[in-house]
Amino acid sequence: MSKVILLGLCALKGGVIKEVDSVDAVKGKGLLNDRKLKENNDKKSQLTLIEIENINYYNKVSNSSIPPLNFRRNVITKDVQLNRLVNKEFLIGNVKVKGHDLCRPCKYLQGMLDQENFVKELMFKGGLRCEILSSGKIFVNDIIKIYD
Repeated sequence: MSKVILLGLCALKGGVIKEVDSVDAVKGKGLLNDRKLKENNDKKSQLTLIEIENINYYNKVSNSSIPPLNFRRNVITKDVQLNRLVNKEFLIGNVKVKGHDLCRPCKYLQGMLDQENFVKELMFKGGLRCEILSSGKIFVNDIIKIYD
């Protein structure tokens, strides 16, 4: 069953991501208390997700043990193939979202983590950028339901 296993917020660019039990998703804006929250936010900048399976893959091939939240995504998922959700609507708990683009890793994060092949290894495994279509709370252990 696809679900949320970790949630994180970061108030400042480059700041530490704080683990939380729930987040307030605001339609069209982003997550309350997150650095990306703003009025009329770009649909690709409101919410980011990444699969724990891809984090584990990276840690294995790079012989590292980078904590999941250090990958700098808001939602860490389990048992869902996020790449298949581009241009699809789905629910995270009771919050409706739409996947718009892959969340490709960047040189900034590669440098921040002091990793050599980060961008190369995670090019198509870096997560999903989403638009928030309905306001509500997202909790750890929420089920991710994909519309067929």
